[in-house]
Amino acid sequence: MRANYRMQRLFVDDALAADQPFEASKDHFHYLTNVLRMGEDDAVLLFNGRDGEWRATLSFPTRKRLVLTPVEQTRPQPAPCDLHYLFAPLKVGRLDYLVQKAVEMGAGVLQPVMTQHVQGKITNLERLEANAVEAAEQCGILAIPRVAAPRKLDDLISDWPRDRRIIFCDEGHGSQNPLAVLRDIKERKLALLVGPEGGFSDEERTLLRGLDFVTPIPLGPRILRADTAAVAAMAVIQATIGDWE
Repeated sequence: MRANYRMQRLFVDDALAADQPFEASKDHFHYLTNVLRMGEDDAVLLFNGRDGEWRATLSFPTRKRLVLTPVEQTRPQPAPCDLHYLFAPLKVGRLDYLVQKAVEMGAGVLQPVMTQHVQGKITNLERLEANAVEAAEQCGILAIPRVAAPRKLDDLISDWPRDRRIIFCDEGHGSQNPLAVLRDIKERKLALLVGPEGGFSDEERTLLRGLDFVTPIPLGPRILRADTAAVAAMAVIQATIGDWE
């Protein structure tokens, strides 16, 4: 069932069930009443990442209180996306873009990875989570990806589950076309690893290429920025062995 993009969609923490009203947060009160100028009996779409999407009506017990009442489920909760996105943090503005696009492309886990040449850093996981929620609200996504705490590449690899294959974007790959490599992958539990703006170090590339649960892929003949590489890689993965099939 496709999303309804004509109605306002909001992510809430509250449980969603028919005729089970709850009070809107201060932020949602301000947004719905002061920004959107919505009033009594107007309707919005709500989701919480657990109970599907619901049409809810607005009511105002007092001038300073807003109650949201779920009326009917418009879409059931889908299975969570299973693609793990492992990324070296970028500078703040591009990191916001990167997280939003990863969510749009079907990432189920966002895992920051600290590499030797990393230039950005993660100081606020709540900002990443807020960007993920915003992307989900705008694009009709019901499953909010999990945002994990940053980890060093060596530490992440040391206890990585061997049944989930890591596909890493290798700028030093000998070929240009990733499709043939991807089509040979039999596993369906996947992770994508994209390096920093300075690329992976020779030591890191040697480490990754020596692991039997890691597959390097090229991304064409052009040099791509890290955020562009992430979107390109997710697109070819989803199209060949992911959920676009």
